[in-house]
Formats: sequence, C-alpha cells, structure tokens
Amino acid sequence: MAIEHTRNFCIIAHIDHGKTTLSDRLLERTGTIHEREKQDQLLDSMDLERERGITIKAHPVAMKYRAKSGEEYRLNLLDTPGHVDFAYEVSRSLAACEGALLIVDAAQGVEAQTVANIHLAHKQGLTIVPVINKIDLANADIASVHRQLEEILAIPAEEAIHASAKMGIGIDEILEAIVARIPPPQKPLDEILRALVFDSVFDVYRGVVGYVRVVSGKMEASQAIKLMRNDARYEIKEVGVFTPKMYPQPRLNAGDVGYFIANIKSTADMKIGDTITDQRNSARKPLPGFQEIHPMVFSGIYPINTGDFEHLKTAIGKLRLNDSAFIYTPESSVALGFGFRCGFLGLLHMEIIQERLRREYSSIIPRTCPIQVRSRKFGSRL
Repeated sequence: MAIEHTRNFCIIAHIDHGKTTLSDRLLERTGTIHEREKQDQLLDSMDLERERGITIKAHPVAMKYRAKSGEEYRLNLLDTPGHVDFAYEVSRSLAACEGALLIVDAAQGVEAQTVANIHLAHKQGLTIVPVINKIDLANADIASVHRQLEEILAIPAEEAIHASAKMGIGIDEILEAIVARIPPPQKPLDEILRALVFDSVFDVYRGVVGYVRVVSGKMEASQAIKLMRNDARYEIKEVGVFTPKMYPQPRLNAGDVGYFIANIKSTADMKIGDTITDQRNSARKPLPGFQEIHPMVFSGIYPINTGDFEHLKTAIGKLRLNDSAFIYTPESSVALGFGFRCGFLGLLHMEIIQERLRREYSSIIPRTCPIQVRSRKFGSRL
C-alpha cells in the first residue's frame, strides 16, 4: 500500500479511561477481527492483563479501513499501557507513530498520566486527536472536560470527538479523524533500509521476534541485514504484520509497522532502539533511539536452591528482552548465594515481573525452585 495511505498512531490515556475498549471497537469496525473472535480486552494477550484489567505491554495491530471518500487506508495501531510504571512502553510506541488518540474520561476528566503522556507525544512531534470517552455515563461532565482540555493541555475543545467505546458511539468519527488529521509517514529520501526496533519478544521455537517500524527501504525474506549497535549480521526468514496475530507478508515497506524473524538466538543480541540496515547498502548513521530508562525500585532475586541459578539467569534474560525497562546485574550474598540485583520503574512493575517469571518461564525455572525476593522495604516469595 502507498505510503500516503498509511497512518501510524497509538492510543494514550490515564489508566482506566477506556483505551483497550476503544481498540476493540476499532478492530470490530474495520473488520480486522471476525464475530467468532470477539472478546473483551482482545489486545491484552497476557493472563495477567486480563486478570488485573490493565495493559502491561504495548500491542501493535494493522487494520484496513475504507474511508468515506472511497480510498482504502492501512491503519497501524499501538494500544499502550496507562499505568505510570509502564510509561516506557508508551515512549517507545510513540517513536513508531505520527499521531496519537488522546482518550479522556468524560466523568474523571484530565488526570496525571494524561498530562504526562501529552508531554511525551509533544516531544515526538505527534499530531494529537482528542477523544472524550464514556459520554454515556450519568455523571459525565463534557463541558468541564472541554475547559480542562483548553486550560491544562492547550487543546481546542472543538477538536474533541465525543465517544463511548462501550456503546460503540463515535467510532466512525474517530476513524475519519485518524485519516484526515494524522499525517502519513514522511517519504524517505533514499531506498536504504533503516528500521527502528521498538519492541521484541522471545519465541521458544523461532528465537527473537523483533517489532520494527520501517523508516526507509524495505524488509523481505532472504534479505541480509545487520544490527548497527553491534554489527551483528543475519538473514531475514520472515516478515509480517499483526492482525492482531502475526500474519506473514512478502515485504515491509517504508512507513509500515510489523515484525521480523531472523534466527536471532541470543537475547543479548537485540537491543530495543537499535537500527536495522542492509548489509550491502548500509545506512551511515543509526536512527535516534530511546532515552535510557532509570529504575526507581530495586530488589534482589535469588533462587532458593543455588543449583538453579542458571535456570533463573536464562528466564530473566528472556524476560529482559521483552521488557527493556527491567534491568538486572548478577550479585552474590553470603546468606543467599548467587542471584540478581534487579531494578524496576515502580512497585507494580516489580510485582508484574515476579509474576511473569513464575507463569511464563515455568518450563525454564523448575517448579521445585521457588524464588526468594528480598529488599530492605519488602520481601515475598514466588
């Protein structure tokens, strides 16, 4: 699809203002998911996300939309977390977009993370499309939200779209606003491959799966690429988009958001914010990456059985690949043996990491190997 008909955008808001519900309605309206696939929190694929009713990871998805003008567009959406502990997910998602839907609860109005996310979006130079959600609530105060948009966020009230994601109100207006207001990706000056890695996951059978935004050039199977940070060289085995499941494509063109698989086996080889380029016709400079994150909460993680240290090391390394805000360094204790000093963005972030280690890496960490978590302020066991 032509780059002029591509729109890359994310949804940002304070926690519980309706981001994920709105994502569900957009997927339904564009026909990206079928009737049998419909469920609440469709993009929240983790059990933890469904249980707690929060988004932990940003989730990309490609949608096709035929506008009222008759033209067809590809809309690349990234649903982002709302909790402050996962703000780094938001900042990485913004780097892959040209615009953002700012969701504000009609009853609660502008809140702390609303302001923080707006500042992040302005730093990236994104076009903001304000949406006042939950207008169907009995205590909705739209006039007050209009004033807050203008006085706190300096956004003209008349630009706001009134919607109710739960009731399906205003969805068509939002889609038309995305097409009309959010600009397409910039046309590249050359055909040299430059792709920004904004996230990644580890697949047991296929290795590292990198999430990329292609800025210029193209990515396709059998292409020889290199990572500019460490000059590591690979051959692409598969590229594709999310619909919301991984769907292989012949190639990813400039402006596209998708994934690539290149038999990258080590979790240390892929760094979030790295630039991918072609081996033969390489870019001279990498793309601007992301600001390094600084943890706010620290704790030690140790296996109760010191013989299971290597199992824990492998699991933590793979989880680190999927959450670059989580950092760790090996350390040892006279009382506990070998373990890791881990840094997190907050207490919720720490709690989620512990639970993900227990659930997602149970095949690596033996069930007979509980993990001791110690800190000066708190202690718990997985």
